[in-house]
This record gives sequence, C-alpha cells and structure tokens, in this order.
Amino acid sequence: MKASPTLTANCQAVLVDLIELHVQGKQAHWNIVGTNFRDLHLQLDEIIEAARAFADEMAERMRALHALPDGRSSTVSKSTSLAEFPAGLINTKDAIDKIVAALDAAVGTMRKVHDEVDEEDPTTADLLHAFIAKFEQYAWMVNAETMRATANVTTPESKK
Repeated sequence: MKASPTLTANCQAVLVDLIELHVQGKQAHWNIVGTNFRDLHLQLDEIIEAARAFADEMAERMRALHALPDGRSSTVSKSTSLAEFPAGLINTKDAIDKIVAALDAAVGTMRKVHDEVDEEDPTTADLLHAFIAKFEQYAWMVNAETMRATANVTTPESKK
C-alpha cells in the first residue's frame, strides 16, 4: 500500500506533535522545581520515552507506506499543534499544567485525523488508538498530582 497525500499529511501532523512532546518533556524534566519534584521528574521520563518510541513507530509506519517523514526541528516548530513550552525554571504545578496541555494537544491531533486515517489505513489507525490510550492515561496520572479529593467527580453513586 502507498499512502495518499492525505494519509501522509495526517501521519506527519501526528509525528511532529510526538517529536515536540518529547522535546517539551525534556525541557520540563530538566527545569522543574518544587513540591513533588522527584515524582514528576520520574513521570516525565515515562512520557518522554513513550513520545520518542511512538514518534519512531509513526515515522517507520510512514516509510512502510512509502511516505517521507519530516522530523527536522524547523518543520516541527512551524507545524506542531503544541503551545510553546516556557524557558527557564518552572514550578511543578505549572509544569503539570503545561505537560497535561501538551498531552491533550497531541491527543487532539490524533483524534482529529483518526477517521481519515482509519478510512484509508486501519493499521495506522490502530497505532493511533494505542498512542491515545497511553497519553490519556499519562495526562490523568500527571494531573492527579494537583487534584483534590474534594473535586466534583462523577461516580456511579453520584448519579443516583
């Protein structure tokens, strides 16, 4: 199978977000300070590793489909959907907010392109499913660092 221009563009959009997520994760990893530093530092390692592995998997899938991935820094910076990560030291609370936003943006891109990808190549859509599930789990786990037990959460019991 050879990827259409649409499939190529959709995979490329996912790829640049994965690369940027990796880079932003490292920026946060190196510069976070404050409460729960070590826990967040270790969680970021997991996110970074997943983003790197998923980027490689997406780029290799593109090559298997005879598409050309473009992971150059100039391409990533001009086409990612992730907001720029701030320079310098960042406290853990702010880093959590930024990382969760970056995870949500990357997942948003994957969900945005999913149906077109699935229509042309269900195998590539399966990759997106796995990426989405893992990043949504990471977003929940990182965000839980700042959540309070008094937050309004819908449970089966609260619906009665």
